[in-house]
Amino acid sequence: MLENGIIMLAIILSVNIVYVSLLTVRMIFTLKGRRYIAAAVGTFEITIYTLGLGLVLENLNEIQNLIAYALGFGLGVIAGMKIEEKLALGYITVNVISSNPDIEFTRKLREKGYGVTSWDAYGMEGNRLAMQILTPRKYELNLYEAIKTIDPKAFIIAYEPRHIHGGFWVKQVKRKKIKKDLEE
Repeated sequence: MLENGIIMLAIILSVNIVYVSLLTVRMIFTLKGRRYIAAAVGTFEITIYTLGLGLVLENLNEIQNLIAYALGFGLGVIAGMKIEEKLALGYITVNVISSNPDIEFTRKLREKGYGVTSWDAYGMEGNRLAMQILTPRKYELNLYEAIKTIDPKAFIIAYEPRHIHGGFWVKQVKRKKIKKDLEE
């Protein structure tokens, strides 16, 4: 079976796509502090890596195998990023500065289920409404759309918090409310 060149290329390509996808997923779990899941994924990752590299090294005189390996690596990066987008682990903190402090921004976002802390701010062109919103990453794009619907001129900055303690999210995450609002 491995004597057929096309099958060999397909195997090398597939193995490397799977390997790099697992590498990306393992890295995400490592960064999120989920060490046991990361270790389990790493076990499969290194097994697949060794298999793929072994196939290439056994047939190093076949340049197409090396090309398939490299192409599989690139495609694996793309596949790993897609998997990461679907997993969307953790939370995102979004800081918003509204150009109109009179908008009932905070209330509208809270009605959608988001935890919002707001305060009056002063910018170069006058009074502003500043907000900090924490949401699960899987609702991040929906939050941006909600913000832009309420205030298309809003200034938005987002980042991932490393540690969360206390406040709205410890008491009760309102995922059900956010989900329900998305379905409407």
